[in-house]
Amino acid sequence: MAEEPKYTKTIVCLANSRKLSGRCLAGKELTGGKTGVWIRPVSARPHEEISEEERRYHDGHSPSLLETIAIPFMAPKAHTFQSENHLIDPGYYWQKTGDATWAQVEGALDNVQGALWINGHSTYHGENDQVPDAEAAKLTNSLLLVRPTNLRITVGEEGGVFGPAKRKARANFTLNQAHYSLSLTDAEMERKYLQGQNGTFPVANAILCVSLGEPYKGHAYKLAAALITQDRVKKNG
Repeated sequence: MAEEPKYTKTIVCLANSRKLSGRCLAGKELTGGKTGVWIRPVSARPHEEISEEERRYHDGHSPSLLETIAIPFMAPKAHTFQSENHLIDPGYYWQKTGDATWAQVEGALDNVQGALWINGHSTYHGENDQVPDAEAAKLTNSLLLVRPTNLRITVGEEGGVFGPAKRKARANFTLNQAHYSLSLTDAEMERKYLQGQNGTFPVANAILCVSLGEPYKGHAYKLAAALITQDRVKKNG
């Protein structure tokens, strides 16, 4: 008889973003219909992305944003400020247990009073979108669910100095009177905007999952890992 997974946690999926050749998924643990702590499933490979095979359901489907998912794990795998990480058991299918309601999404919002971690450091095209390694090492979390104001998705060319320019989608918004411009890595929404024209596109009444990625060349980068609007929430019942 196959060995059972060490433990299983059910999450509301609040991020399903691209990462290398796989995905970075995250959500809040669901217990008794209420959301709790953040959980980020990670793999054993060096950059911890989840492959298509690893995240597959028994019927062949892959998880979608805002589904509730039971995931088998082997062990907690906190890594510096990414305290939410848990190592998946790749020998088991994930299981969809339902669909999140808008009320559950709103109930999962984090109470952020000031900056998204640390502000004052920006990439060439971004704004307040990076944290130096030394500062990131002092942090204790890497996922936040927030309701921004003045949210606009911008699509345009970036780069071109050291290689060909590429089109990129960014989430531009205000939170607690600070301004941000973060790369949009929500796989579905990024695809949607890149299939359209360059420009600026306002988004009303949205919720963002913001993730602080693992350090790269001296900085950790803030990413808009999910753009959640009411029309993405399936109607339940």
